[in-house]
Amino acid sequence: MKNSRIALTSRGLARCFQTASLLLGCLFLVPIMNAAPVSTNAPAKLETATFGGGCFWCGEAVFQRIPGVKSVTSGFAGGTTPHPSYEEVCTGQTGHAEVIQIQFDPAVISFDKLLEVFFEEHDPTTLNRQGNDVGTQYRSIILYSTPAQKAAAEKARADAARHFSSPIVTQIVPLTAFYPAEQYHQNFYNLHPGQGYCQFTIRPKLQKLIDKGVIPADKK
Repeated sequence: MKNSRIALTSRGLARCFQTASLLLGCLFLVPIMNAAPVSTNAPAKLETATFGGGCFWCGEAVFQRIPGVKSVTSGFAGGTTPHPSYEEVCTGQTGHAEVIQIQFDPAVISFDKLLEVFFEEHDPTTLNRQGNDVGTQYRSIILYSTPAQKAAAEKARADAARHFSSPIVTQIVPLTAFYPAEQYHQNFYNLHPGQGYCQFTIRPKLQKLIDKGVIPADKK
């Protein structure tokens, strides 16, 4: 009898141990099962485009309204003077053009499509001039960052040439440095819609591009 009781006690202890092990396992599993799922949506990998087509206030206002464009910065590129001021660029002695640098999501808007807009939003046949803005700083220019961008720019220029009666004078050159303009130049049209240049130059340009379906009336 004594041996029987010892055997029963041992079996009871074993069952208790098994039960306790199961309960502990459940306690560890519950937090894992209830844990928030890990996101697999990686941040969009942005690319850069750098264009000059006259006053950078105009280009900035146009490209800000294109879905897929994440940011537009007005600045200077294509010259030799490092870190030029706006006043220095206006002299025409720095070699820089007024340009915009665009950060865009290629999953939403392609570089090729941005080039199409570029050739629509300014006159690429007027040398060192856009409307009343005259000087080398207002020249038409594409500054490429990769061989693929260079090839795309050359193709876009050739395609656009079929739609103009005069030769296209747009430069296609490598981007060596981009210098952001002073803060008061950034986001200019959106901050100063009542300013004279915005009312009489930028606003009509935007409306013309909206009417042609080149840019949306409102960015989605």
